[in-house]
Amino acid sequence: MKFGKIKSTKIRIGDISISYRIKKGTSDNTPTLLFLHGFPFNKNMWHSQLELLSDEYTAIAVDFRGHGNSTTGHGFFSIDVFAKDLLVFIKKLKLTNVCVCGISMGGYVALRAYEIQNDAFQGLILCDTHCFADSKEAKQKRFDTIQAVLKHGKRPFSIGFIQKLFTKEGEETQPEAVKMIKSSIRRNSVSTICSTLLALASRTDTSDVLSQITIPTLLVRGKEDKITPKEDMDYMHEKIKDSQFVEIEQSGHLPHLEQPEEFSQVIHEYLEKHF
Repeated sequence: MKFGKIKSTKIRIGDISISYRIKKGTSDNTPTLLFLHGFPFNKNMWHSQLELLSDEYTAIAVDFRGHGNSTTGHGFFSIDVFAKDLLVFIKKLKLTNVCVCGISMGGYVALRAYEIQNDAFQGLILCDTHCFADSKEAKQKRFDTIQAVLKHGKRPFSIGFIQKLFTKEGEETQPEAVKMIKSSIRRNSVSTICSTLLALASRTDTSDVLSQITIPTLLVRGKEDKITPKEDMDYMHEKIKDSQFVEIEQSGHLPHLEQPEEFSQVIHEYLEKHF
């Protein structure tokens, strides 16, 4: 593989094929950045980071089972299942010195994976995410969304969801990113959307693991995020020893798409400091 060239490939893991994109770094001594997407997206949302990240680092963006080009397997989704898939992926590719960067649902998966096996990676970047399980009201909202998707299809769901993700300015200044996210949502099957909503509703609280995190941790939030409250990320910042918390101006739930250069710079500074 040529250094700096992004390659799409797959690897077999248990009952599924995991699809991922990889940009091989020029140095074996630097960490591998492993990017985890949110719901209901896929690895394409990290394309800018793979391009912008320094060529010395290896960068990988994966599709969770049932998302993007990864296969569905047994079809029973949970954050635990996604987390265990991730751990097997890391082991099967023999990745070392791994830094996981998860946004939204990807953050839930990263925290659960750390809780299961705390030596699997050496760095943690949590973006627009939190550690709490769904409240009763949040669970009911997800169940109502499932019913709406089953009754009305994906299109109304995708339109309503898009409005929560970007700032008004972001929708205007990053039309290609908005287009890509819309396409990512609509590429999911109704079954994948509903199964993942159930997985999100049933996820476990990972608050207890925060005080046990000993690896360098960076928290990033779009300052105008309408989905993840600042208080939730403040809580993680308080509980994770020596963590760093950065808010990115003029961005919502997906700051890496609205402000890709600034987001990548924040990651680069974190890597330079800790690795």
